[in-house]
Amino acid sequence: MPDKKDATGSPKKPTAVQEKRGGKNTPFRRAAAASGEQKAPRAKQQPGWQSRGGEEPPVSEKPAGPTSYAPGAQKLQKILAQAGLGSRRDMEELIKAGRVTVNGQVAELGTRVSETDVLRVDRKNVRVRSAEKMPRIMLYHKPEGEIVSRDDPDGRPSVFDRLPQMRTSKWIAIGRLDFNTSGLLIFTTSGDLANHLMHPRFEVEREYAVRTLGSLAPEQMKQLAEGIELEDGMASFDNISDQGGEGINHWYRVILREGRNREVRRMFEAVGLTVSRLMRVRFGVINLPPRLKRGQTLDLEPVEVKKVLEWAGIAAPAIPQQQARPGRSGSGIKSHHVAAPEKPARRPRKEPSAR
Repeated sequence: MPDKKDATGSPKKPTAVQEKRGGKNTPFRRAAAASGEQKAPRAKQQPGWQSRGGEEPPVSEKPAGPTSYAPGAQKLQKILAQAGLGSRRDMEELIKAGRVTVNGQVAELGTRVSETDVLRVDRKNVRVRSAEKMPRIMLYHKPEGEIVSRDDPDGRPSVFDRLPQMRTSKWIAIGRLDFNTSGLLIFTTSGDLANHLMHPRFEVEREYAVRTLGSLAPEQMKQLAEGIELEDGMASFDNISDQGGEGINHWYRVILREGRNREVRRMFEAVGLTVSRLMRVRFGVINLPPRLKRGQTLDLEPVEVKKVLEWAGIAAPAIPQQQARPGRSGSGIKSHHVAAPEKPARRPRKEPSAR
């Protein structure tokens, strides 16, 4: 093939770029590949590197997934939280660890997904739920002798053994209760709601009924209200009230805005009293229903769920017309204990005949 000539008619010499990278008819590229050398990525080229069209645009790290998002696409961590896998903060850590893939690619923070995308966590498929679906909130009256954990090396009974199983999501426990503590335990499928109720910055109130061996002196009650030094810092009750008692047993109602490990028990122990029974009766705006006995669960109705979401500042989807019927509260109570057989109804007495 004849050599190309420049404007003066002399043969055109290969440029430095051609000599460095190899011309079209030279075997330089094959030789580099055979020797095991790898071409440096374009992002590491010198700042003055030029392409045919001018300056090479900077290479940006784009998250895995489609470049043009489908209508209704949402952030990945929000979708995972809605699926009940944990709070948004937990899901961000999950994504950073590389345990989430979208359409077969490892996802990054900022990825948006829609219902058409294939989402997997630890190689398990996760269904992309529509944002219009109402989450679930279930109340459980925890008895003593159960642990709030899915895995226990000692094999103790777990509160999760009592809950109905779900295919595409899982129950998130709102806070924890000690093994020997009873009362209100809240489960939900909404990661946003779980984050609002548990995150310290929201300072959601927890109310407990406390039975102690002995009673508090007025100065001890004042000390618990103003603050007492514990191993992990200062702690105080927002409110403490005397509920009376009989004999050596005495009852108190306390309110605090944090949930440190065994905090209530440790505070009473710091002033010299032992807690013989501890029961949570309220968490935020949710009270323990009197009709909910130990070991029973109550699935809140959509109307009640919407009120809780609105209180937490979370946008609630519209309630379907067939689910908006009033007067259904409490119909979802389920017992996990064997009910005692019903006694046969008594026969009505015969009225004596008039003589």
